[in-house]
This record gives sequence, C-alpha cells and structure tokens, in this order.
Amino acid sequence: MIDDMEQRWDFAQDFPKGMKALLDLEQAVAESGIEPSLLHLVKMRASILNGCAYCIDMHTKDARAAGETEQRLYELAAWRETSFYSERERAALAWTEAITRIAETHAPDDVYEGARKHFSRHEIAALTAAIAAINTWNRLAIASRTTPGTYRPAADNAAVGATA
Repeated sequence: MIDDMEQRWDFAQDFPKGMKALLDLEQAVAESGIEPSLLHLVKMRASILNGCAYCIDMHTKDARAAGETEQRLYELAAWRETSFYSERERAALAWTEAITRIAETHAPDDVYEGARKHFSRHEIAALTAAIAAINTWNRLAIASRTTPGTYRPAADNAAVGATA
C-alpha cells in the first residue's frame, strides 16, 4: 500500500504531444473493427495483470456503461475457469496475457495460432496495438500515481459538460 499517494505528474498537461500520440493510437484501434466489448475486456485484463488501480477503475466503469455484465467483470481475473466468455474473447484474453507478459512469454506460437483461429491478420495487429496501448497507459498511470476512483465514463462526463 502506498501511503499519502499524491499524483507525481499529469501526462496530458506535462507531455501533451505524448498524450496526443496515445489518443491517436486509441482512435485507430477504436476504428479497427474490433468490437468495443472485447476491447474493454482486453484493457481490463491487462490492467489487472499490471496492477493498475486507476485503469481497472476506468475500464470497469466504461465496460459497465457499455452494457457489460457484473458477472463477467468479476470473473475476468479467473476467465479460464468460467464459461462466461466466447471462444473469440478467450483467444483475445490469452493473447493479452502473452503480450502483457512479453518478457516471460515471448508471444508463443500456440497462443498466436489460437488467436489466428478467431481474428484476421488486421485484427491481430489492431488487437496487439490495443494491448500495447493499455500496457503503456498502465505504466504511465502507475508511475505518475494517478489517483484511482476519480474517472467518470464519457456518458457521465457529457452529462456534466466535461470532455472525455
């Protein structure tokens, strides 16, 4: 536990070109054709693996706002032990774990082949970019000590006139 956690810096404010680059990547992933519900699961799973409280909070809220069920969110940490996820989602979650733990796994062929059964080459490239992006966000949020619990989904932000 971190006592008296204070945010060290604000990425958007202190490195706006970096923020723009990451947001551009996020936009490209969003436009890739991969279903948003799957991207929510991928972002949450990588954030769980990395222990990023801010991103877990954010992506849980976003997934709920997009209609994801509580049960699937609760069971994501043990997704292999449930039947709540489709084969395509399971392949994406396995790929997410392999890429997030790249130093340990080196993106094994069997996991890649599992993904290839459910995703086109374009989709695997986009999915891998999504995984790389969330891993970057996790590292930025953890390193800067971004305060969890402060994020509001875009629908909430729009309701109060704020920007996402």
